[in-house]
Amino acid sequence: MGRKIVILLGNPGAGKGTQSQAIMRKLDIPQISTGDMLRDAVARQTSFGREAKERMDAGELVNDDIVNGIVSERTTRDDCIKGFILDGYPRNLQQAENLSEKLMQSDDRLFVIEISAETSGLVDRLVGRLMCPGCGGIYNIYSRVPKKDNVCDRCGHELIHRSDDREDLIQDRFRTYHGETYPLVDFYQKRGVYHKVDGMRPIADVTKDILGIVDGIKARSR
Repeated sequence: MGRKIVILLGNPGAGKGTQSQAIMRKLDIPQISTGDMLRDAVARQTSFGREAKERMDAGELVNDDIVNGIVSERTTRDDCIKGFILDGYPRNLQQAENLSEKLMQSDDRLFVIEISAETSGLVDRLVGRLMCPGCGGIYNIYSRVPKKDNVCDRCGHELIHRSDDREDLIQDRFRTYHGETYPLVDFYQKRGVYHKVDGMRPIADVTKDILGIVDGIKARSR
């Protein structure tokens, strides 16, 4: 039986990180993020990591070829043998085509799930979001307050507020998502692997729908 590969799409603040953490534990597959993979490749001084560092040191963007190579290296590790959740990849059509052509094995099963949420309801989620740099836990000063101020309930790390979770930057992030990433919806719809769930409902209900899709159970109609 092939690997389960899960890609979560959705506006910033739609709940991709929260849902990744939940389904990672349920399916026993790793969540691998572009940022983490890039930092790891640089730290381990892989060929792609060295090239990425050169570009970043020069103030340049890391191009698709480097990102594709780093993802390819990461997804061959032993912890990905049953599958993985991709966080932040693919970000555009070129990366999506590379995933389909080069990174997927013939018996892999791909699930592309958009967590749908209107931007008008997401600003408070983002402005109030707190993240744990230790275990990846996500909190919110409005809706999911940690038991101790600015301390992760799970691992005790000090929580951080992302520098781009500012109201003046959030609208730019929404526009970037729609301009660069939203075309992936059409790409995956044509391949019959796209699904959509309502991300404005309780977290546990959204998780249940996602797991139902991955397990082959039809999600509740909207």
